[in-house]
Amino acid sequence: MSNTTPLTSTPRVRRLSILGTLLALAVLLTGCQTTAPNPGGDIPSTVVGLTFIPNIQFAPFYIADSAGFYTDEVAISLRHHGAQEGLFTALEIGDEQFVVAGGDEILQARAQGIDIVAVASYYGQYPARIIVPESSSITSVADLKGQRIGLPGKYGENWFALLIALKEAGLTEDDVTIMEIGYTLQAALTTDKVDAVIGFANSDALAFAKAGFAIRAIDPKVPLVSICLGATSVYVESHPEIVQAVVDAMKRGMQAALDDVEATLTIAANYIPDFRDETLATARIVLPATTMLFLGEDGTTVSPPLRPADWTAMARAMESVGLISAGTDESTAFTTTFSG
Repeated sequence: MSNTTPLTSTPRVRRLSILGTLLALAVLLTGCQTTAPNPGGDIPSTVVGLTFIPNIQFAPFYIADSAGFYTDEVAISLRHHGAQEGLFTALEIGDEQFVVAGGDEILQARAQGIDIVAVASYYGQYPARIIVPESSSITSVADLKGQRIGLPGKYGENWFALLIALKEAGLTEDDVTIMEIGYTLQAALTTDKVDAVIGFANSDALAFAKAGFAIRAIDPKVPLVSICLGATSVYVESHPEIVQAVVDAMKRGMQAALDDVEATLTIAANYIPDFRDETLATARIVLPATTMLFLGEDGTTVSPPLRPADWTAMARAMESVGLISAGTDESTAFTTTFSG
């Protein structure tokens, strides 16, 4: 998930008392707690899938778990399912009840017959960026014509963003050379194997800056919905109170992460293995950049409401490049019930 997006300062006054409590709770944790306490055993439990490996970008969920934000209504477990498992596999078989995934990924999955519905936004802004050396003549999407573009592969948000950005600039795949380079974006760009890479504002672009390689990060401003919290429609309809509890707790964790970076890093250390030295130094940079992505257009609201117009615009854009079939009904891929 997720340049040199300015890391503007954010007011931290309102919830410092919450973060103080969180910090106290964090130091009491031993090891990587993944399940909130359920002493009575009489409240429902649910699993949130955070994909892949523990990462500071999931800090709001770690905060919510460590502080017991969920425990009045539901016992929550957090699950990282690793890179070898499909994004929605555990959701489909019932091992997870929620999953964090791109709105575009959710729409594509829905179009392919997978029962998945976005219930709230996680990123309020789309993180994909076209990253080029600062000395490059590429300053816009149109300038990619004739250039070599590297990305992990022809899947996921990097790929979606590139296809639609090219389309909106009047270009096609034939106008560029697309190179699938795995997760070697930094090496490929710094050694001139490619002219540009498609990365994320809160990870790849920061890695270049940290390494001392000057870049320009171009926001393609594609009409795609970014990271969301999703669940199956069956679960949403059967357990609306749990869905609302999880969404509310996620938002509280997001605001807490935005309000106090240092307290959040302390909590994250109980969830991310070997969270020290270089890993901690990187997280200290990535976390503020990530929390900026939580915000909506007003620059203050975390997890902004899902807007039908955004999903319609995304569906038409994805149809135009063949990512979903024509006539896909995007209205079934999200609900505004819990995100207002």
